[in-house]
Amino acid sequence: MGVDSLTDAAAAVFFDRDGVLVDAVVRDGRPFPTDEETLTLAAGAREAVARLAAHFAYLFVVSNQPDVARGTRRREDVERQSAQLRALLPLTAVYTCVHDDADGCACRKPLPGLLEAAARAYEVDLRASYLIGDRWRDIDAGANAGCTTVLIDRGYDERAPLHVPDAVVGDLAAAADTILSFEAARRPREGVHRS
Repeated sequence: MGVDSLTDAAAAVFFDRDGVLVDAVVRDGRPFPTDEETLTLAAGAREAVARLAAHFAYLFVVSNQPDVARGTRRREDVERQSAQLRALLPLTAVYTCVHDDADGCACRKPLPGLLEAAARAYEVDLRASYLIGDRWRDIDAGANAGCTTVLIDRGYDERAPLHVPDAVVGDLAAAADTILSFEAARRPREGVHRS
């Protein structure tokens, strides 16, 4: 993955998986993970991720997969999906929480544990980084980690995030546009000097 002058290597983009990078099954107004046979990239995911990969050294997936703890999915299947996703997209790593709320772990979103683990492993500056999600847990996890957050509003029938997202968009392409706009505003263009 390349890095250009807009960003430094310490910044990253974190993506939720289901409903952001891959299509989710929506039942009763809420998204659910797809099984391995139906793992399908969301519309425009390749292009949006490629655009972000040209500007950021690190791209991570941070995903809750509580069905493992609930006994309805095998951890091996989740790991196989992660490998499949990394084969399809230029991702640095996939971080997955396989716990449920009752487990009291530090990695289940809205807690920031997955993002903090990636930050430690890759020396990422979370305050210079971004999170793209489609649910309240994603936005709150990103905000709790200190990231700028972008919500893809899928119109789910669930609670709103405790933290107001920094931007609300309709799809992943618009999320990428928004992040690149934020980056352009944060960092002066090369060759422009301020007195």
